[in-house]
Amino acid sequence: MTKPDGVDDDKRATLRRFAALGAASPLVGRSDSAAADTGESDARDAIAGYLSTTPGAHFSKIRDDLRLGTGETQHHLRRLEELDAIERYRDGDYKRFVTAGRFDEFEKRALGYLRRETPRGMLIELLLNSNTTAGDLADALDVSPPTVSKYAGELEETGLLSRDDGYAVEQPETVLVLVVGHADSFGDRARTLARDADQFLEYQG
Repeated sequence: MTKPDGVDDDKRATLRRFAALGAASPLVGRSDSAAADTGESDARDAIAGYLSTTPGAHFSKIRDDLRLGTGETQHHLRRLEELDAIERYRDGDYKRFVTAGRFDEFEKRALGYLRRETPRGMLIELLLNSNTTAGDLADALDVSPPTVSKYAGELEETGLLSRDDGYAVEQPETVLVLVVGHADSFGDRARTLARDADQFLEYQG
């Protein structure tokens, strides 16, 4: 059902749910008074809340997950940038968005690859077992060895992976914190890692 303000019930529920997810974020409520007066703050706060739980999301994912229009998404992202609430960065062909001032350059690169299914799977498997081989990765992720090799080269080039003596995640503690801290946005394998994180950290220590 569409309300008089043009926002249907399902979309409104989606916006409010994501705004609620980010309720503890300093971003929520930073929309300007003009936005509040025109009813735009729901969408803006939802984007802010969404990015607090899904850092590194690209434009299309934000738009689709929040059920916003393209122009609407562009408008609110631009306004949040003007408020210094979020920042964008280039990741290959993608424009990704994060909470402003929250992540350093390494973390933003890591988030970009964690948002890609196969590289994310590789990094998580290597965090779980540092002795994992290229063949193990191909089997675990149901991809071809050339696919593993391709992404391994990209991960190495961006400083996320070492291939000096087998495969090893660079700054594994940092990558682990990113995966565990936002596990719900990374899928089932990340949630499994998050569930066992205490034991994993104890073992690594």
